[in-house]
Amino acid sequence: MRVALKETKAKKCKNPACGVSFKPSFSTAQKVCSWACGLAIAPENQEKARKAIAEVGRKEIRAAKERVKPRAQYMREAQQVFNEWIRLRDAALPCVSCGRHHEGQYHAGHYRTVGANPELRFEPLNVHKQCAPCNNHKSGDIVNYRISLLQRIGAGNVEWLEGPHEPQRYTIESLKKIKADYRALTRELKGAAA
Repeated sequence: MRVALKETKAKKCKNPACGVSFKPSFSTAQKVCSWACGLAIAPENQEKARKAIAEVGRKEIRAAKERVKPRAQYMREAQQVFNEWIRLRDAALPCVSCGRHHEGQYHAGHYRTVGANPELRFEPLNVHKQCAPCNNHKSGDIVNYRISLLQRIGAGNVEWLEGPHEPQRYTIESLKKIKADYRALTRELKGAAA
């Protein structure tokens, strides 16, 4: 059985000096009637072609970097997005340790440290907005942190935080999911604030 090919429509040559109507013979993407017209408008298209080639190169570089990125980099990215969400979640609250509002820098301070309890790294009950002096210079000011934490989340949750937990090994896929989830939550909070 033979299938009739669709006849190509006539196009107008993109060379402003030519403007002839022609039927594409090379492909449907053909924009000029001849090689001479193509060469005549080549300088106009060089910048566009250069940008397209550069974008392809950037995409390849991005993909290559993604392939060789170590697990630790995924961990840092997920932690950064999680910390941003914590600071936005607690934006109206004072520092969890000293109870004051100030114009300085705020951190996402962990009650149970990441070194001692890595499984609580991304636990929202374990992390609260904390001013930089309390977090850096007073090592989290844990005594006052605990007092404030009892008021914020209750004694049952504090006991759970202080109790034993199952060890957790974060895979690259789980870190990507954590990052995506907290990025979505951050967008929601920013949208609600706007």
